[in-house]
Amino acid sequence: MSLEKLRNIGISAHIDSGKTTLSERILFYTGRIHKIEEVRGDGDGATMDHMELERERGITITSAATSVSWKNHPINLIDTPGHVDFTVEVERSLRVLDGAVLVLCSVGGVQSQSITVDRQMKRYQIPRLAFINKMDRTGANPNRVVAQVREKLGAEAFLMQIPIGAEENFRGVVDLQKMKALYFEGDRGEIVAEKEIPADLQEEAEAARAHMLESLSMFSDELMELLLSEEEVSTELMERVTREAVLAGATPVYLGTAYKDKGVQPLLDAVIKYLPSPLDREIRGRDPKDETKRIELLPDPERDFVGMAFKIADDPFGQLTFMRIYQGTIEKGGTYVNQRTGRKERFSRIVRMHSDKREEIEKASAGDIIAVMGIDSASGDTYAAGRDACTLESMFIAEPVIKMSVNPVSRADSDKMGKALQRFRKEDPTFRVFTDEETKEILISGMGELHLEVYVERMRREYKVDVEVGAPKVSYREAPTKELAFNHKFKKQTGGSGQFAHIVGKLIPIESDSEDSFEFEDKVVGGRIPKQYIPAVEKGFRDSLSKGPIAEYPVVGMKIELDDGSYHDVDSSEKSFYTCAQEFFRENFKKAGPVLLEPIMHVEIECPESFQGPVVGDAISRRGLITSTDTQGENSIIQCELPLAETFGYATDLRSMTQGQGTFSMELLKYAQTPSNVQEKIIEDKKKADLVGSK
Repeated sequence: MSLEKLRNIGISAHIDSGKTTLSERILFYTGRIHKIEEVRGDGDGATMDHMELERERGITITSAATSVSWKNHPINLIDTPGHVDFTVEVERSLRVLDGAVLVLCSVGGVQSQSITVDRQMKRYQIPRLAFINKMDRTGANPNRVVAQVREKLGAEAFLMQIPIGAEENFRGVVDLQKMKALYFEGDRGEIVAEKEIPADLQEEAEAARAHMLESLSMFSDELMELLLSEEEVSTELMERVTREAVLAGATPVYLGTAYKDKGVQPLLDAVIKYLPSPLDREIRGRDPKDETKRIELLPDPERDFVGMAFKIADDPFGQLTFMRIYQGTIEKGGTYVNQRTGRKERFSRIVRMHSDKREEIEKASAGDIIAVMGIDSASGDTYAAGRDACTLESMFIAEPVIKMSVNPVSRADSDKMGKALQRFRKEDPTFRVFTDEETKEILISGMGELHLEVYVERMRREYKVDVEVGAPKVSYREAPTKELAFNHKFKKQTGGSGQFAHIVGKLIPIESDSEDSFEFEDKVVGGRIPKQYIPAVEKGFRDSLSKGPIAEYPVVGMKIELDDGSYHDVDSSEKSFYTCAQEFFRENFKKAGPVLLEPIMHVEIECPESFQGPVVGDAISRRGLITSTDTQGENSIIQCELPLAETFGYATDLRSMTQGQGTFSMELLKYAQTPSNVQEKIIEDKKKADLVGSK
C-alpha cells in the first residue's frame, strides 16, 4: 500500500444532516456493500448504525469505522454521531484522522452542532471539505449555506460546483474546474454522465468559476498572476492549488443529495485529490523523560512503532481497542508497551473493521486505523515498541453536566449492573460513575439526558439488568464571591502529644467553573511553617472542595494564598495542618458569600414560522435568554440560552407546541450564577431529599 494514496477521513455534522446516509452511499459506490439500506426504514438499517438502538432511533450513537477503496486509493472512513451528547465520539475520531468531510443541510445550513464540530476540527487542525446535502429539499439554498460557513465558522469557503435545477427538480451539478455538467444515471446514480453545461446555466457557471478562482488565488501567486493577465488556467494548476488551499485551512464546497444518490462520486474524487495523506500531516509526540521535548513521528513502516488507542469497545470475545498507527509496524503476536502503565502486552489478534464486522490481518503499519483484540487499555493510551519511548497528547474531554441515580431492582442485577457501568466508563470518558456517600445511591453523570438514557437502555438490553432510574439532576457548582482573610488555629490536647497548627492567609474568588479550578499559592517566608507541612495545608483545602456548604455541590473558582502561620516543635504534624485547613474551610467558607452556579445550555430550536410566538414565549418562561431569531424559508431558527434545569422533558413539550414539527439541539455554553429565588428552592429541595434519604 502506498502511503501517499491512503486517506483517513471522518464524516461529521449536525444531527439529521445525512452523515450516515452519505456513508452508506460511499460504501455502495466503492463496492463495499451491494445493497443500500436506509437509516430509517423497514430494512436492516444503515450498515454503519450497527447497534439495535441506533436503528430504532434512527440516530448514530457510536462512531463506526470501515475501510473502502476508490480509484485505487484505500480510504479508512469513520462515521460519527451528530448529537452533542455523544460529542466524545467525534472528538476521539478527529484526534486520529487526517481529514474530514463536514456535511451541511442545504436548508438548515450551519447549525449549532456544525459549530461544535468545526471547533473540534480546528482544535486538531484537520483539513476538510464541505458537502451540502439534501439539495432536493424545498428551500435548498447553497449560496446561503456557503455565506454562513464564512460568517459563522470563519472559514474561507467557496463552491466547487453549482446545482442543475433546484429543490425537487435537482438533477445534477456543474463541475466548475472542468466546466462540464455531471448527471447521475442508472438505478442508484452509479453512472456519472459528463455532458455539456445547459445553455441557461452557462453565464452563472462562468461567474461561479471566476469566484472560485479568485478564492483559490489567495493561496497561489502563480494563479493570481494568470488571473490578472486574464490567461487560461490549466485544470492541473487548479487542482494543485486547491490541495494547497485545503491543507492551509480553506473549505471547498460540494453539492448533492445522498438520499437521492446524486453528487457522492465527485465528493469521493475530491477526497482523494485534496485531503491529506498521512505523509502530509506533521505529528509530534512528547518525550516521557522530558515533557518539554517534542519527538517528530514519521509515517515510516521501518521505524519504531508508535500508536494511539483512541476508542475502546467491548465485544463478546473481549475488549476491542481501536488504534491509529503513527509510526512503524505491528505484527500479530508481537509484544508492545503501554506507555501509561509501562506494561508489555501481546497483540494476539489484529483486525480491520467494517462497522461491527471484522477481518483478521497479519500486520498493520504507519497510517493504518485498525483494532486490536484482547488488550487492556484505556481511551487515549499510547503504545510503542519499548518503554518510555513517546507519549501522544490525549484528547480534550468535556465535563459532564447532568446526573441521575440508577439502582438495580434485585440483588442479582447488582453485579451485572456493576459490570455494565465499568465497561461504559472505560469506553466513554465523558460518562462518569460514583456513589453518593450519604444516600449510598449509584449516580451516573454525562453530557445530556439522551446520553444517560442510551446507557440505561443499553444496560437493559445488553446486560438484561432491570434498573430503576431517578429523575435527572443538574450538576451545580458552588463558588465564593468575596475575598476572605483568615487567621485560624487548630489545637487539640489529649494524653501524650497533642495537635497544633496555625495558618494565616486569604481565600480569593477566581474566574472558573471547571472542577479542577483550585489554585494554591505558598507565600510563607522564613520557615514560619516548615516546608514539609505546606502540601498538607493544600491537600486539606483540596479535599474540602467536593462538597460546599450551601447545598453540598463541588466548590470551584477558589484560590488560597498562604501568607503566614506558626507551628509547635512537638505537637505539629502533617495531619494537624491538614485538619486545620479543613476545619477553617468548613466553619468559615459561608463568609465568602458563596453562590450556586448552574449550567447554561446554548439551544437552537427549529420550528415552522407560525409557531415562533409560543416557542419563544415558552423559552422565556423557562428563564431563557433569546439571542437571535432567523427565518429560513417557512422555518424559524431560534437561538437561546437556557438553564439546563429547565430543559428536562423539553423534547415532548416542544413537539406538542409545534404539532410534532419542532426540533432542537443543545450544548453546554457556560456556568452562570443561579438567581437567588431559584437558589433558595434548590437548597430547600436538597434538604428535603436529604431528610427522606436519612429516614
